Amino acid sequence: MGITLLLGLMVLIPVFIMTFVIAYKYREGNKQAKYSPELVGNLGAELIWWAIPIAIISVLSAIAWNSSHALDPHKPLGIAGDPLTIQVVALDWKWLFIYPGQGIASVNYFQFPVNTPVTFSITSDAPMNSFWIPQLGGQIYAMPGMSTSLHLIANKVGDYDGSSANISGAGFAGMRFTAAASSSAQFADWVQTAKNDPHQLDMNTYSQLAKPSQNNPVALYSSVDNSLYDRVLVKYMGDGGS
Repeated sequence: MGITLLLGLMVLIPVFIMTFVIAYKYREGNKQAKYSPELVGNLGAELIWWAIPIAIISVLSAIAWNSSHALDPHKPLGIAGDPLTIQVVALDWKWLFIYPGQGIASVNYFQFPVNTPVTFSITSDAPMNSFWIPQLGGQIYAMPGMSTSLHLIANKVGDYDGSSANISGAGFAGMRFTAAASSSAQFADWVQTAKNDPHQLDMNTYSQLAKPSQNNPVALYSSVDNSLYDRVLVKYMGDGGS
């Protein structure tokens, strides 16, 4: 932002100064103004007023290119430590979070350790949606038959509000979730709480969960079918889902 502003001022300030200087110097009442018709088509002058804008645009283009790719949501954060993997499935009208490493799942709530990179694999088993945690990062679309990725990290303990950023029907307004950043010990306790829950997420249970419903409460599952995320993906891939 500072570099862009500085480059812009390098153009604007001389232009405004020259506007007043030229208007004053070549005013009707100034009989001493020099008539210089040879400046028309002058190679040196042409180079100056073409080279400077080209140079500035080139610098701005390089800055825009580098900053855009630095913010690529698919790009790993480059932080030391193994990331926590969470698979996300957008449903009508709720969010399912699967922890393949821990073998648990949750609805409309997930927890993760603070200062730990989190890798999300995101898809949808409903109309196209958008996964968004405003305080942690930008939104990314969840689409049937496609797995997208997002890399986030929380530097402070706390609850972060998440929501759908894409209108997807009658229950869209209630399609909210909580992303809870906690200490590693608190995360381990939460995982154990989930493992002690009597509910299990097999394919039969999932088929009921996937039915449209609104304002779903938080739910935990002590186990989850290891192939669930992949099966959600392939069901939209024509013959691959048969």
